[in-house]
Amino acid sequence: MPKLLSQEALEQYERDGFYFPLRAMTAEAAQHYRQRLEAYERTIGSPINSNYRHKVHLLFTWANELVHHPTILDAAEDVLGPNLLCWTTNFFIKEPHTSDYVSWHQDSTYWGLSSDEVMTAWVALSDAPVESGAMKFWPGSHKHDQFEHRDTFHENNLLSRGQEIAVDVPADQGVLVPLSAGEFSLHHVKLVHGSEPNRTDDRRIGLAIRYIPTHVRQLKADDSAMLVRGVDTYNNFAAEPEPVQDLDAAALASHADAIDRQVKALYQGTDRQAFRR
Repeated sequence: MPKLLSQEALEQYERDGFYFPLRAMTAEAAQHYRQRLEAYERTIGSPINSNYRHKVHLLFTWANELVHHPTILDAAEDVLGPNLLCWTTNFFIKEPHTSDYVSWHQDSTYWGLSSDEVMTAWVALSDAPVESGAMKFWPGSHKHDQFEHRDTFHENNLLSRGQEIAVDVPADQGVLVPLSAGEFSLHHVKLVHGSEPNRTDDRRIGLAIRYIPTHVRQLKADDSAMLVRGVDTYNNFAAEPEPVQDLDAAALASHADAIDRQVKALYQGTDRQAFRR
């Protein structure tokens, strides 16, 4: 029996490649996580950036709490099964009245994973109304083969390579995905999606958590992941430890190792050694 999702929700995910909204926590609890993030940002005098936007669950205990959140894991288990790895986490943050955007793309393009049994839980730590640059999904696009993508490396594109699909998405088929703080959406690794700039007075803060079943492999590099539920009898990924304290020496070392592995996969064929943003 499903732990969280109804049969109707599971059927919609299978048909459309996404499901939303689901509530993980209260708005007040989401504000607590936002405050933890912004407390760190005050110490560095700028928004979290570059490598620290990625694999953040290895750096901060509060981000690790989110990847282990029981409601989010129940949703992941309903779709992917009981034995789960967190492959990575990524902050997608749009500052107020800025030009940052996410082009139409499929997550699967450069990830190098052996299966499309990969799901993102996108957790809103702030309200994410349409005007803030909420995500938009192309329903059913996950059932296509991998689309050709072109790299743009555009300075305002939040994606690792500024990648965008080389086909036009029908203008009338995009579904907007507004979320309130504490809610989350689910989407398939091959679902075409993107988002527009933030035109509001507040930041739009989302944490994307990427879950995979333990049988999935990395085909492009020697990769790492964290077991978050069940057991791993495959050991296809080097095991990532949970952080004990925010940004302590062990956390920094584990994060640096994991980022090095992932950059080699995501930027294969380029000369890049770190995430752009």
